[in-house]
Amino acid sequence: MLDYLIVGLGLAGISFAEQLEKNGKSHSVISDDSQISSVVAGGLYNPVILKRFTLAWKAKEQLDRAIPFYTELEKKLGITLNQKLPVYRRFASVAEQNAWFEAADKPGLQMFLSPKIHPNTNPHINAPFGYGEVMGIGRIDTALLITSYKEYLRKKQMFLAERFDYENLQIGKDHVRYFSRDGRELRARRIVFAEGFGMKQNPFFRDLPMQGSKGEYLFIRAPELHEESAIKSSVFVISEGEATYRVGANYGRDDKTNVPTEAARNELLKKWEDLVRCDYEIVDQIAGVRPTVKDRRPLVGRHPEHHRLYVLNGFGSRGVIIAPYAAEGLFEYIERNVTLPASIDSARFER
Repeated sequence: MLDYLIVGLGLAGISFAEQLEKNGKSHSVISDDSQISSVVAGGLYNPVILKRFTLAWKAKEQLDRAIPFYTELEKKLGITLNQKLPVYRRFASVAEQNAWFEAADKPGLQMFLSPKIHPNTNPHINAPFGYGEVMGIGRIDTALLITSYKEYLRKKQMFLAERFDYENLQIGKDHVRYFSRDGRELRARRIVFAEGFGMKQNPFFRDLPMQGSKGEYLFIRAPELHEESAIKSSVFVISEGEATYRVGANYGRDDKTNVPTEAARNELLKKWEDLVRCDYEIVDQIAGVRPTVKDRRPLVGRHPEHHRLYVLNGFGSRGVIIAPYAAEGLFEYIERNVTLPASIDSARFER
């Protein structure tokens, strides 16, 4: 008898698994890699909404949890995940410069927004009004994290690679049973669904208002650009090394597949060409569907009827910093009866 089954091994699943291990709870993870938004994510932990120069929801509180969380994972897995990264917001006008100065004086934003205007010194970038620097930002290598964590679980025989079959789940009074495709029976006191956009197929939680937002990235090789900082204009441009840059992401609301599209390619190229003035070639394009919610808050909590079933989802584009915070909240709720904040409790959408 396990304490927990976790369905899904993205940022949500890993964050909750770490809470369980830290607190001595036995668990196994079931995942088939069908949801790839955590893998293809840019991985920036950015506390500021750079379109409006405002602080993201609970950004400081989440960041204070996230940085130690990833530091501990680096030690545990023997890998490097956290890359400190200068991030510059390109200004489109003097009015934007003035708005930046006003924001940099506000409580909560002072520690993240530098009051200095940085002139553009790269002849291949179109930024006549210069940049504002966002401080305290870095990037988590989410693809490396997921690959390494999966291998960690495999070695401990705590990982089952298969698509979760809801018809093979039996819900008892004091435990759940899951019958895997290879004939194994897994018993656990509780099961946590951390499936990302895959939750739309989950018969227990699919009525929750997850909308989903498709994000696509281009990988562009531009040997003349020579830019190591991340630049935010209408899209992010982030160096991947070897003269290659990640460009994106967009927000698609209709197509909910992981297949790259020509429309997104053209949209991202137009924004790239507005910023960069040099020769380039496209070397790759990737896509994934973010688990976004209509009120832009996570979905965390217990099923209203089946009290052995829980959900941990809905992190949108900020999963890197939200996941450790939400996972801790769910664990405290289940194991220590600590009330979930109303803003993230999935019960807010119960009929």
